[in-house]
Amino acid sequence: MIELAINKMLHGAQGAMPLHVNLNIEEGEFVALSGKSGSGKTTLLRILAGLEEAEGEIKVDNKFWLKNTKSLPVQKREIGFVFQDYALFENMSVEKNLLFVSNDKALAEKLLELTELTELKNRYPNSLSGGQKQRVSICRALMKRPKILLLDEPLSALDPAMRTTLQNELLMLHKEFGTTTIMVSHDPSEIYRLANRVIVLQNGQIINDGSPKEILLKTQGSQKFSFEGELLEIKKIDVIYIATVAIGQQLVEVVISSKEAKNLQIGQSIRLSTKAFTPIVTQN
Repeated sequence: MIELAINKMLHGAQGAMPLHVNLNIEEGEFVALSGKSGSGKTTLLRILAGLEEAEGEIKVDNKFWLKNTKSLPVQKREIGFVFQDYALFENMSVEKNLLFVSNDKALAEKLLELTELTELKNRYPNSLSGGQKQRVSICRALMKRPKILLLDEPLSALDPAMRTTLQNELLMLHKEFGTTTIMVSHDPSEIYRLANRVIVLQNGQIINDGSPKEILLKTQGSQKFSFEGELLEIKKIDVIYIATVAIGQQLVEVVISSKEAKNLQIGQSIRLSTKAFTPIVTQN
């Protein structure tokens, strides 16, 4: 059990903002932290890891990692942290990157086998692809068999196919090791595939907490589909207006009214929704 009751004043583009979080996380959960950029997600991970100071309490399995001003050093916290930028040792082979954390060769071999890296164990990071580097980074984070695995958008720089592959491997490793996992992500499909719980932050506060279905599959009235996206363009063709919207990694065009065209602004976040209709589903 992880028990957090923390406070920290953040200073971002919008000025000062208090991060105030009271939260309990059960052992073995896979929790996704969601919310707009600047809402406090990464800061919360760093506080849990001991990389940033905060006031309050953090208790893990009845042991205080933070209490008032007394903080357990980073090296004594049983965590694994995976960043976006891999942070591998360029002068060490894949295998030595893992053994640097813990000289447990059996565990290193197991992790390399599970992630299909065995044949690359003597290669150096500069000869690996982005997906292979992130595999190594994840394996290295698990070398100490941490109580908590922290993931800060680890797959955001990868192409969609590689992201899906590594998402499946992350889920497999989570089940294999039973590690409590907390992941920052903006990708709804990633959250739905991996997490059993979603916590939404806004301006340093928790505004929603529930299962992926409860949080991500919200509809209003009789609407069947509802998506958030960024408005990229509005153009007039004859007597109708066409809006181009980015939803995840896809672009869609929709017809809008003249009133909507007048009131909407390029670059703003909008929600697309539709009422009852018959969708057509085909294989790619």
